[in-house]
Amino acid sequence: MPKPLTVAVLAGAALLTRRALRRRVRASPLWPLPALDPPISGRPRTRALRLRVAARETVAEGVVQLRLEGADLPRWEPGAHIDLVLPSGLVRQYSLCGDPADTSSYTVAARLVEDGRGGSREVHEQVREGTELEVRGPRNRFPLVEAPSYVFVVGGIGITPVLPMLRALPEGADWRLVYAGRTSDSMPFLDELAEFGADRVTAVSGRRPELDALLAELPEGAVVYCCGPEGLMAAVAERFPDVRLERFAPRAQLDGGTRGDTAFEVELRRSGRTLTVPADSTVLAAVRAELPDTLYSCEQGFCGTCQQRVVEGEVEHRDELLTDAERDDSMLICVSRARGERIVLDM
Repeated sequence: MPKPLTVAVLAGAALLTRRALRRRVRASPLWPLPALDPPISGRPRTRALRLRVAARETVAEGVVQLRLEGADLPRWEPGAHIDLVLPSGLVRQYSLCGDPADTSSYTVAARLVEDGRGGSREVHEQVREGTELEVRGPRNRFPLVEAPSYVFVVGGIGITPVLPMLRALPEGADWRLVYAGRTSDSMPFLDELAEFGADRVTAVSGRRPELDALLAELPEGAVVYCCGPEGLMAAVAERFPDVRLERFAPRAQLDGGTRGDTAFEVELRRSGRTLTVPADSTVLAAVRAELPDTLYSCEQGFCGTCQQRVVEGEVEHRDELLTDAERDDSMLICVSRARGERIVLDM
């Protein structure tokens, strides 16, 4: 019969072993395989702010301007935008169109898109003075670069990122603006733009501007900026391949969504599951069918909420957010796809 001391020692050793095993399994559910790095799903990319709508104004037909107040707000440069987290949880991106030197408020303008996905309607119908909104950013994919001269081609609400650029240009700079809209009443900031002079600003309403005539004989070294409807941007890009574009819809969506896509497999390494992503669906949709708590937000490749680490496989990146370094080992599963037949995610 075992001695009491021996029994106590063996029981203590067993207890310590069980505790160590639990810690090891918590560190890596696939133990005894090596532990993976902590997942990055839902990791906020920038510090989120809570700002109050201090002023709401209709600045054109179907366009409202919001001034969001805070304290010691992160500085920004012309061309930057912020993410607004709307009361419903939808995330939408809006260019900053106020004064970059003002660290007490951010100003954005939103056009009502009747056949959109609901974000602009929520801004117009539910966001009022006093509403508090979560704000992320600012970020800038459309910076103003130094150049001997500038040409800006904008359509409708596309004026918002360009307006701070015009204010920031040094006195005497060589620039001109072509501004198009459905009607003059629907074009915000016309009065302010008129102050720059008719020799610099050409406003066209009711028709597409005659780009060949308006943009003939550009000065040598001129940098062309364009923001507006996809048709206008495509027309400008056809004439000026080096144009700097700002868009708020993912290329996958603009190209019709599928672009000849094929089905592929996604292995979720931590969960031990393998899923099929159909040609007409997304990784996010397939993953959420199995893991409904997976975080996501914009579903357009802008906000970064659904970013996941890629363990194996090559990715066709379709987002508008990740840096080249981040694309080496991660993807936004709302829009990006496998370049081959299979990828493995750290989920």
